[in-house]
Amino acid sequence: MQKYIITGGVLFVLIVAFVWLGGDSKTDSGESSALTPVSRFDHAHGIALDPVDDSMLYIATHDGLYVLQNDSDLFRIGSSKDDLMGFMAHPTEAGTFFSSGHPARGGNIGFQKSTDGGMTWEKISQGLGGPVDFHAMTVGTSNPNVVYGYFGGKLQRSIDAGKTWVYGKGDIAPTSLSSDPTRESVVYAATRNGVQISEDMGDSWRSISTTLEGGAVSVFVLNSSDPQNALAFSETLGGLGKSSDGGKTWGKINETFGGGAVLYIAFSKMQPKMVYALTNQNAIYKSTDNGNMWQKISP
Repeated sequence: MQKYIITGGVLFVLIVAFVWLGGDSKTDSGESSALTPVSRFDHAHGIALDPVDDSMLYIATHDGLYVLQNDSDLFRIGSSKDDLMGFMAHPTEAGTFFSSGHPARGGNIGFQKSTDGGMTWEKISQGLGGPVDFHAMTVGTSNPNVVYGYFGGKLQRSIDAGKTWVYGKGDIAPTSLSSDPTRESVVYAATRNGVQISEDMGDSWRSISTTLEGGAVSVFVLNSSDPQNALAFSETLGGLGKSSDGGKTWGKINETFGGGAVLYIAFSKMQPKMVYALTNQNAIYKSTDNGNMWQKISP
């Protein structure tokens, strides 16, 4: 079985009159900004689909935010080149994102929010012991005021959309975090030893499936339109697995993803059977049948 290491030219066309989310925008430095066509991205740290327009796949990277439109046209959003190590989209509000990571100039970002499609960002808080740098982070699907982030070996939680934080009492070291689509007190952690579930907002944890134990899991996600449908990339399964009972039992998906490890998964809210996956090789794959069959769309 293959082992995956989970760690977690002269002309540039600047579109200054592109009508998208209100057209022209301002960056934090006050300079005019828009969407810039690009041919590639590197070092991705997260993906998310627009909740009302799933032709737009957002990609958070080491040097800013990108959007892939219609599976073919790639753009850099705005002029920020901050390292977005943690990234989530609001479950219902188009163009609203949350992130954490590192400013391009160095240091940590804290917890921040964008309401203009990632053109500009506002710091919401420093977090505990911050400014934090959440590498694992999730925003509640059923209640976006509930936010979790992992920093400095401890899980933090907020119930006021990131303004204030407390530490979870449970001991967990997540590779990634995800929320439950219907139960706001439930959060999941993909770890180096399977997937853990907490039903009390991170104060206690238990394994969700013995099948996944004994190996690393890079990502675990429930389909918000069908919470019994789950996907996980697991070392014990030897790749991507699918569950139809909320994560208790698993079957292996026959897709190798070019030898890469899937690090991020995003389900569509408009088309429940559509899902995207991004690998550690920055390759994007798409499925239109709940994750059974996959097609590589980029690069």
